Amino acid sequence: MTSDEQIDWLSPDELRVFRAFNRSWEAVSARLDADMERETGLPRSYFDILWRLRRAPDRSLRMSRLAEITRSKASRITHAVGRLEAAGLVLRVVPEGDRRGWLAVLTDEGLKQAELAAPVYARSVRDHVLGPLTEEARGRLTAIGETLLAHLEALPGAGDKEGRP
Repeated sequence: MTSDEQIDWLSPDELRVFRAFNRSWEAVSARLDADMERETGLPRSYFDILWRLRRAPDRSLRMSRLAEITRSKASRITHAVGRLEAAGLVLRVVPEGDRRGWLAVLTDEGLKQAELAAPVYARSVRDHVLGPLTEEARGRLTAIGETLLAHLEALPGAGDKEGRP
């Protein structure tokens, strides 16, 4: 058995930094999820899909690309788009002349739902992330986030470099 002294573990200061970051992001994520679900009936991840499609050319993306930019597994995107399709918010179509994969296409109803949900998301972000921070703290948080993203995106297999809405 290995004693605690032989384990390369985080120092108390390192642990405090990581816990503050991790626990705060988990709490913020839970609050954003709860606000979206309560006020729009959409999980935040579904809103993310609708918003990505809203911003895409012709309001459509290949399913594989949608999985990539939402940092989701293909099976998870397939399930989510299937639920959105059942709700009439998205259609899945095979692109004409290209049968290599499916497209997710935002319907008019999906566009309407995304645009109704966007102010709820923005208000939640302001209430739970931006509002409690001073301008100086916002700047520091931005710098920290950009530094971490640059590091992570430079790693092999980092995937997409786009952020969430």
